[in-house]
Amino acid sequence: MKVNQLAKAAGVTGETVRHYTREGLLSPRRDPDNGYQLYDTADLGRLRFIQRARTLGFSLREIADILQHADQGDSPCPLVRDLLAQRLPQVRERICELEALAARMEQALESWADMPDGTPNGHSICRLIESFPQDTSACCAAQERS
Repeated sequence: MKVNQLAKAAGVTGETVRHYTREGLLSPRRDPDNGYQLYDTADLGRLRFIQRARTLGFSLREIADILQHADQGDSPCPLVRDLLAQRLPQVRERICELEALAARMEQALESWADMPDGTPNGHSICRLIESFPQDTSACCAAQERS
């Protein structure tokens, strides 16, 4: 299969296939006649694996490590578990931060609903933002559980 054929079979773009190839996640052979990169069904399976790993939040570097373990005949499963166990608290914290941001945005919209628009006057850039209290506290359920 050529790049675009592989991409279509996996439901990704040709650029995605080329990117993963440049990153060393896919290793096509070269057609000796024209130099095209040629992929086989094993590459399709590997590409689908990469897609699944990405949906679980793995970085390309982590996926490369997982694939390296598998290519060497070692089970990558312990590594996969460890990586997710390390990442999950970070994801929960990010969710908490985003929920706090959404609450601040809602509060801002509510408090600005009746405020008139203003124009910059040398002392003020945007009265809406400048009227909003600066909140540096991060109150998250994840932090409260600690």
